[in-house]
Formats: sequence, C-alpha cells, structure tokens
Amino acid sequence: MQGRSGPDVFERVVRDGVAIHTVPGLFESHGIGIAFTERTGGASKAPYDSLNLAQHVGDDPRNVDASRERLLASIGIGVLRDRLTMAEQVHGSSIVEVTGSLTGAGARATGVRPPLPGVDGLWTREQGVPLMLLFADCVPVVLVRPSVPAVAVVHAGWKGVAAGIVGRSAGVLAELAGEDDLSAFVGPHIGTCCYEVGQECLSHFDSAFVTITAVSPHLDLGAAVASDLERSGVPRGRQWHLGICTAHNTDRFYSYRANGLTGRHGALAVIL
Repeated sequence: MQGRSGPDVFERVVRDGVAIHTVPGLFESHGIGIAFTERTGGASKAPYDSLNLAQHVGDDPRNVDASRERLLASIGIGVLRDRLTMAEQVHGSSIVEVTGSLTGAGARATGVRPPLPGVDGLWTREQGVPLMLLFADCVPVVLVRPSVPAVAVVHAGWKGVAAGIVGRSAGVLAELAGEDDLSAFVGPHIGTCCYEVGQECLSHFDSAFVTITAVSPHLDLGAAVASDLERSGVPRGRQWHLGICTAHNTDRFYSYRANGLTGRHGALAVIL
C-alpha cells in the first residue's frame, strides 16, 4: 500500500445499514481491522440520528448501546462487545496502553465501568481488544504496526494536535520491536473549507508547525497531522487520508461545528 490519498486504499462498506470506511487489505494481510463509521444504521433519534456511539452528548444510553452493538455485529466482532475499550477524551495529549484490567473500560453506556479518564489516545498489542474513540469534526487517526502487531487510535482536536499527540502516539508504536512498517490512516474530519479559527489558535500552529502557513483564518488540521506524522517517522508514503469534510457532509457524519447538539461517529481498530 502506498500513497497519501484515500480512495486507492479505503473501501466504503455497508452492512445492515451500517456504513464504515475500512482497509480490506490490512485485514487480509495482517488480521488487523480498522473502521471509520458514518452516522447511519443506528438506534438513536434526532438530533443524534442514528449511529451515535457517544454516551456523553445527552442521548439515551440504551440507544447508544444498541448502536454500538449494531456496529460491532456489522463488522463481525460482536463477540468482542464487552472488550470494547474507550476513553473520556479531554482534548489533551495523554496516551494509554490498553491491557489487562483496562480492557472493556467504557464498553457499555449503561454499564458501571466508565471510559478511561483524561485520555485521547489508546494503543494495544492485545488480540481481540477493539479500541474506539469518538469524533464530530476532530481528526481520527489510526496507527498500525503489523509486524508487532500493535494498533493505536488517536483523537486529535486542535489542542491535541498542537500538543503533539499524533506524533507522540506514533513514537510509542515506533519504539516497539519489529519491522519499520508503521502506517497511519486518517479518517473524516472538518476540512480547511469549514474550519475558521481565531488568531490565538493559529498562533500555536505558526510556532509548532512551520509547514502550516496561516494565510487565512482557516486552519488545515489534516495538514498539521500529516506534518506531525512525517517528522515522527511516518513518511507521506505510509499515510492515507480519507479526505472527507464532516461539516460538508452532515448527512453522513456528525459535525459539532455545523450542527451543535449532535452525536459522534467513531474510529475503531482491533487485532484479530
């Protein structure tokens, strides 16, 4: 697999009304499954309709659990339902390895185990542990080291990107013993077209990302992520960006910037 654009690697798959963007070649060659979800095929009602995977946005937690179950069943890992592991997501730069007793944190919106607190990046070397984080404009990044094997899912809002969470996560996986085969898959997020920010926000990128030129009040988070990945050892030839703007496609994805009160789609990775 080579290249930075998404269409030659990603495949959009719809099963039982649930639409995901996945990388079939990764599963076929290494037994690693990844998925970036759309918002269709779930159990939630407006304004969360319908595959809302988040328990913190005001939706009925029973509907959230039903949607999570539909997602996992549609990608053939329903048996791993209680091993699904999630994080609180605070727009920070904390990364946690999921192993042992951490497995299954936040799996059920109606359950007693909360998501892992204060975390925006999850990674694991464990088989059969689906990692999932939630998004509604921020950048979802899945990192894969097939030779270990190891996977990571990263939630990258502008604060997290500026703090270097993407590069730090890539560095964690790069340090593991194995071949130099670290790759990054970047899902749907708000595009430069729709992401107008203030000067204070832009100033963080002027100083930290010299390749991101502030020629307008519109921030290109995807370019910042690509730059951070590259300087952390993931060349452009091992990055694949889906290239879909969430704010321009609210019929398929959730967008906080476009809709305000809304649900969350997910990015998921699992070693099978």
